[in-house]
Amino acid sequence: MTDSAATPDLVELAEAYGITTEYEDWKKARVSVAADTLVAVLAALDVDASTPDAVRSALQTRRDAPWRRVVPPCVVVREGDDVEFPVHVAECDQVAVHVVTEVGTHVSVTVSSRAQETREVDGRVVERHVARVDGDLPLGYHTVIVSPVGLAAGDGDSDDTRVDGEDRPSNEAGDGHDTRAAGARASLIVTPRVLEVPATMRDKRVWGLATQLYSVRSQGSWGVGDLVDLRDLAVWSAAEHGADYVLVNPLHAAQPSAPMEPSPYLPTSRRFVNPLYLRVEHVEEYASASADVRGVIDDLARDVHARLDDVDRIDRDAAWGAKEQALRVLWQIGRTPGRQAAFDAYCRAGGEQLTRFATWCVLCRTFGPDWRTWPHDYQDATAPAVSRFGSEHADEVDFHRWLQWCLDEQLRGVQSDAVAAGMALGVVHDLAVGVNPAGADAWALQDAFAAGIHVGAPPDQFTQLGQDWGQPPLRPDRLAETAYAPFREIVGTVLRHAGGVRIDHILGLFRLWWVPESMTPKDGTYVTYDHEAMIGILVLEAQRAGALVVGEDLGTLEAWVQTFLAERGVYGTSILWFEQDWDAQRPLPPEDWREKCLASVTTHDLPPTAGYLDAAHVRLRHELGLLDGSLEDELARDEADRRRWREFLVAQGLLDDADAPNEQVVESLHAFLVTTPSRMLNVALVDAVGDVRVQNQPGTADEYPNWRVPLSGPDGEPIRLEDVFTSERAARLCGIFAGLNEHAAQG
Repeated sequence: MTDSAATPDLVELAEAYGITTEYEDWKKARVSVAADTLVAVLAALDVDASTPDAVRSALQTRRDAPWRRVVPPCVVVREGDDVEFPVHVAECDQVAVHVVTEVGTHVSVTVSSRAQETREVDGRVVERHVARVDGDLPLGYHTVIVSPVGLAAGDGDSDDTRVDGEDRPSNEAGDGHDTRAAGARASLIVTPRVLEVPATMRDKRVWGLATQLYSVRSQGSWGVGDLVDLRDLAVWSAAEHGADYVLVNPLHAAQPSAPMEPSPYLPTSRRFVNPLYLRVEHVEEYASASADVRGVIDDLARDVHARLDDVDRIDRDAAWGAKEQALRVLWQIGRTPGRQAAFDAYCRAGGEQLTRFATWCVLCRTFGPDWRTWPHDYQDATAPAVSRFGSEHADEVDFHRWLQWCLDEQLRGVQSDAVAAGMALGVVHDLAVGVNPAGADAWALQDAFAAGIHVGAPPDQFTQLGQDWGQPPLRPDRLAETAYAPFREIVGTVLRHAGGVRIDHILGLFRLWWVPESMTPKDGTYVTYDHEAMIGILVLEAQRAGALVVGEDLGTLEAWVQTFLAERGVYGTSILWFEQDWDAQRPLPPEDWREKCLASVTTHDLPPTAGYLDAAHVRLRHELGLLDGSLEDELARDEADRRRWREFLVAQGLLDDADAPNEQVVESLHAFLVTTPSRMLNVALVDAVGDVRVQNQPGTADEYPNWRVPLSGPDGEPIRLEDVFTSERAARLCGIFAGLNEHAAQG
């Protein structure tokens, strides 16, 4: 199929799979998705739409698919709602249905005696009945089990009545209609109606710093900011300025050897952590090591400090090269019996997923960083050759498991110390949108990802050619078939030692922009996800962790999305520059801002505020060829916008002069945040120290040193964390929030 316009059948087929065939762009124009795009996206879902006949055949298969299952693979409901789902059986057959809760309790299910509908499928008549459960099921992950009438509850079941997210349900086409085959199953997930706000911030507004941890270097860190730096920043901001949280960039795992991907938003895994962030001297084995061993490590540290402390680029490869040497020294000296027992317990809890990740790390060192180029026997994570390799390299596998254990210990310590210092939330971790297609998650979870597709973003006013993030998307159908196990594992991991999580591009839990690898970002389209399930599982995991969820809900979206998130207790994100009455061409008054949101002047995809006020972002985009129009026109539009904000601040009584120096404007903009009703306020650390340089320019890779710019002062010279603690500028900006809750009470 080569015509650019999609046929009606192709449109119907695409929409049946949740693929958008028409959308509104950032200029409010309607765009019809080309046929070639739809065909390519369908192919990534294993649907052949290459010819008209193939489209018609695929349509019929799609229509019949639900009837080929006894029960749907996964049902997600809200707490208190009655549960209702279809049950398909051969004509005149009868089945019994019951639910086994995650704690092993059996709950009876009512099945309609009469068929609601019938259909001939595969040469047999299939009846659709309706199963109902009263809305008193507890929160959690439960299992629906179907048995032929005449079998007692549990007869024909496997020994494990819980749903294992790694396994496909047993009611797929081929066995699902043979009601004599006992044990057809579905996952039933009950989620909170609304996420409860952590008790520590129920009666107050909170504020905190946001930082890119790698850029925050101290006298003790090895050329890259680490978890001890994060702890010290959290404790200082809490003890000295009353901060309630620190928001940190994704700490997800990267490649285990050079070259290490600089972007924290393109990790190799979202389920594991980058050991680059370990502070070597705070690994417990260092304290108990002999003087000679500590001497070796101290020599490595001195060498790193001499080479990396003052450089104007973060050198992850050099820092990790030295850290890995030091950590291997500590690994080799062994652990006390108690420490070994604790490590063994951690490994048992981590299970197969931890072992697979550690094995991937060793395979990378052997065959290279891209699993797609490995010998064929090792490209499948479940292959016998991979298991044999892990056994043959058991010590190396254990080393990488040990690194994750050390990270878990240090992360637990950061959160504990932050809360002890007075923070209401502690650390709020950032969750990236996706993963590197060459990395560990893409290797270990191949069936869950769409092959030949990249996630990105359509053109918008800031990146007018669109964005290709180079990440494979999770398949909506595979998520349902596995009871959303990949997503559950990601969220559970990031919340393990956290007071909250920020979901980057939370719109991706509703829809993602899929870009076929052979096409440009503007040629992509949206693919929808079951947001009821995705958001429901997110708030379930957060409620169990006692954590807050913040969704980065910026960009093109429909109003109902923000309403839906608010109803589920998920905080939104308001960035000052975007909070405008676009029709009236004026900033949004403070009383019109959202209450349940994280409010910030800037974000990591924009320059520090001082740089923004000087139009650094416009000039940079021009230099990189990312503007769709002339530099002069873009500068004029940007200056008019900034001028409106300056004059608005004067009108609000927060700035004396619209031509005031940038430093005063930065402080006034943050003072404005305090006047809004937003319950969660945020200060970028770069703004606290007067940094001006862009940390990331969307739409670029190596054209700009994204994610490699160290924290710097107004003069562009790198500064250390210790300088932050003594900075008068930082103290003044943090001081704006000292009377946050007093202001709220007066308002």
